[in-house]
Amino acid sequence: MLIGEYQHTIDTKKRLAIPAKFRKDLGEQAIVTKGLENCLVIYTLVEWEKQAKKLEALPPTQIDARNYARLMLSGAADAVLDKLGRILVPDYLKNYAGLKKNVAVLGLSNRIEVWDADKWAEYRKKTETTVSDIAERLKEFGV
Repeated sequence: MLIGEYQHTIDTKKRLAIPAKFRKDLGEQAIVTKGLENCLVIYTLVEWEKQAKKLEALPPTQIDARNYARLMLSGAADAVLDKLGRILVPDYLKNYAGLKKNVAVLGLSNRIEVWDADKWAEYRKKTETTVSDIAERLKEFGV
């Protein structure tokens, strides 16, 4: 299971070291794509297939479905882990997420999110102040 928060850097060659704790779950290859709130999402190949099937099932006649599927699928890239557990982050994804040198790498059960470290700190601080309200609204989902 992918859990935890790690601080890492993207080197000058646009490589991101995946936390050692996550490498076993990812294997040698993963998929990286655009996420919500301008972060990146890294999926295992198995999880990506599940996500892609959900996107394929969206009705192509519905504009929001088309737009969402286009962004998620066209934004995806293969992420092959090198011997040191690093992946190359393509420029278009690095720019989308506003990633600079310092990043936060988050394990979220079935996926990894990668945030610019400053953006993540701001988002986390804001969200932590409203977590009780968020939990209250999620009661209908059994949280």
